[in-house]
Amino acid sequence: MVALAPQPISSPTSGLILSGISWETYQALVRELESQPSKRLIYDNGTLEILMPLPPHESYSAWSNRLIQIITEELDIEIRSLGSSTWTRRDLAKGIEADECYYVQNEPLIRGRMSIDLANDPPPDLAIEIDITSVSIPRLPIYQALGVPEVWRFDGETVTFLALNHGSYQKIEQSIALPIVTPTLLQDWLTQATTMGETSWARAIRRWIQTHHN
Repeated sequence: MVALAPQPISSPTSGLILSGISWETYQALVRELESQPSKRLIYDNGTLEILMPLPPHESYSAWSNRLIQIITEELDIEIRSLGSSTWTRRDLAKGIEADECYYVQNEPLIRGRMSIDLANDPPPDLAIEIDITSVSIPRLPIYQALGVPEVWRFDGETVTFLALNHGSYQKIEQSIALPIVTPTLLQDWLTQATTMGETSWARAIRRWIQTHHN
């Protein structure tokens, strides 16, 4: 019998925990909810968490994605943006949907491909997690198992960059995927986004990159 454990409704991201979920049921839910991008799924060995992000979470996610787009356009870096795509490994019984994810170094390997299988293909080079609330299923062990090289995390106040090193994540002070970005710089930019119009903010970011890196 499936057990339900709802998250507190006061949380910026509400959700449900389902236990005893088979891989087949999880995959069926992934397909069923494909048309509802407002819902995110995390799966780990039979436990499924369904997240329903609210505006604060989605704002930071959108700002982060726009930053990546601006940086890579200004520096002429090819990327493959895959948003909150579902990444799974049946053999590991794990699956996750990042808030944002990108192929950068490995972009040429998956350019133009609509089907990516992590059993044979490399995982995204960078995943972004907006952790402005706690989740019941820890995400880092799933990213670690899937072999995602770099994860950026933002908890609403502090940005942390993590790189996979010998099977575990360690803090780094400069991005590997996009070396011009540091946790402090990203944190400053996200803070600015809350005080400026989005278009003006994006123009300011472009000017900074053009001044410092062109």
